[in-house]
Amino acid sequence: MTIARATPAAALDLPPRRATVADAPLLAEMNRQLIEDEGHRNAMSLLQLAERMTGWLEGEYVAILFERDGLPLAYVLYRDEGDAIYVRHVFVRREHRRSGIGRAAMQMVLDGLRSPCRVRLEVLATNRRGLAFWQAMGFREYAITLEREGGERLSEAVPAPPCLSEAPSA
Repeated sequence: MTIARATPAAALDLPPRRATVADAPLLAEMNRQLIEDEGHRNAMSLLQLAERMTGWLEGEYVAILFERDGLPLAYVLYRDEGDAIYVRHVFVRREHRRSGIGRAAMQMVLDGLRSPCRVRLEVLATNRRGLAFWQAMGFREYAITLEREGGERLSEAVPAPPCLSEAPSA
């Protein structure tokens, strides 16, 4: 397997910086664009996304912003899970996609991780371009998550249990 090497972010004039809670509104706006572009069903408002991002940044997530001339072009959001790094978001602004920024940004993050280190991430099944990107970066399928929409009955003869609203008692 050949893994395409990225142009370093520094070579693309994209110095990385660690985001702070003050960057949460900016990251929320970028996250909103990511949700739209990948067809995610997340319906959170911009305010809700900013509040969620603030919680992540105050908690266990790290966000690295990649900027050019003070303009944020991309970010990577991840957390250390002990046995692996979980990458939650990788985002490049629409007008800067397919220019090597995402690959360079992600490679810079990967190069900064302890070695050896497993890296996990999720890609929506409908996000074919995202899947192709990750495969080109050397990622391979490990697990597939399946869902079934609520309300779909397989048989009228078997009553459908209600979705649990609280954990069953032991």
